[in-house]
Amino acid sequence: MTETQQDLAILEQLAEAKQNFSREVGKVIIGQKEILNHMLIALLAKGHSLLVGVPGLAKTLLIKTLSDVLDLSFKRIQFTPDLMPSDITGTELIDVDPNSGQRSFRFYKGPIFANIVLADEINRTPPKTQAALLEAMQEHKVTTGGQTYDLDEPFFVLATQNPIEQEGTYPLPEAQLDRFMFNLNIDYPSTADEIAIVRETTTTEPKVLKPIMTKQEIASYQDLVRRVPVADNVVEYAVKLVGATRPNSDGSPDFIQRFVDWGAGPRASQYLVLGAKAKSILEGRPTPNINDIRDMALPILRHRVLPNFNAEAEGMKVEDILNQLLDTITE
Repeated sequence: MTETQQDLAILEQLAEAKQNFSREVGKVIIGQKEILNHMLIALLAKGHSLLVGVPGLAKTLLIKTLSDVLDLSFKRIQFTPDLMPSDITGTELIDVDPNSGQRSFRFYKGPIFANIVLADEINRTPPKTQAALLEAMQEHKVTTGGQTYDLDEPFFVLATQNPIEQEGTYPLPEAQLDRFMFNLNIDYPSTADEIAIVRETTTTEPKVLKPIMTKQEIASYQDLVRRVPVADNVVEYAVKLVGATRPNSDGSPDFIQRFVDWGAGPRASQYLVLGAKAKSILEGRPTPNINDIRDMALPILRHRVLPNFNAEAEGMKVEDILNQLLDTITE
């Protein structure tokens, strides 16, 4: 079997796994299909996601269900103002041998050593502790006491932020926000979905979830994303779109120069292409198109484009600016 035939076989296997994933997750999570799809895309693209939503929208349940269905280890870190970096990465403690009485240092792994890590209310902890998590996200390693420890693969961080309680918070700087592939806004459910949620969650019937992917299968899907071919015009469109978000760029529209302080960097272009590749294979297509790039634009760019005072004065949100940009930048 040639490499192309092997890739096509993996593509068919992934399409079936995606159907099974939707079925199993649907036993617990009602609605939120787009959010779940984006989380799966981020996992396959080896990216991380930031989830923004008011309390009570089942963000934690969503992530825990994802780990159960994918058969991955899961740890939750509640970020608080007194959380220390060692509370995330782990710490060295003195161990005493009960037989010889000899003392030695031993590293006790922190909650970062899991496949899926939920960083709950990441903006409630000081920058020093935020940085410890973000370094692990970037390097997939933890260094302590001069020793480096590799994190378990696949490694996927989902951080949550509460948009309505800003007192006592430490907003993530733009440079650290850039580490997240997606910024996903979780909204209130529709009336029909909320009725179904209330019915399902006010009974005692337990939901049994079946794992539908192994770590090895996820790794093979992640490798497949990297091997997916992309047409030159698709890559060029992604770079053109990102370049147009920069107010100091020659190709940026007038409204970008008027309403934006800072645009997106090259990492946004990389994530647009990776996200489009993951989206295409999840839909059973062997290569992405420009519409896939456009579908990835909002969650990838909304935390990388910084509106200025003019935009705030005229009630222009970052989503409004990006939607106008997508209407302006053609193929």
